[in-house]
Amino acid sequence: MDQAQKQEWYGQVASLCVSKAEEFALLGYENVAPEDVWECVTNGYKEMPPIHQLVNDILSLKPNKYMNYLMIQMYKNS
Repeated sequence: MDQAQKQEWYGQVASLCVSKAEEFALLGYENVAPEDVWECVTNGYKEMPPIHQLVNDILSLKPNKYMNYLMIQMYKNS
């Protein structure tokens, strides 16, 4: 999946990513940015799914899954 297509899709669901980041902040995860939510959700996609699946994946993202994603990224980058 190319970056241009990924940015176009992000533009369509950016408000959902902002909402999810705000939800995480209310739960005590204050350093979560909307872009982090986007990267976490889209990390496992080989190609972009239908928009309804993407919306569902963003809205159903749980803090546990996000924290697992962060740990995996930390191990990959070290």
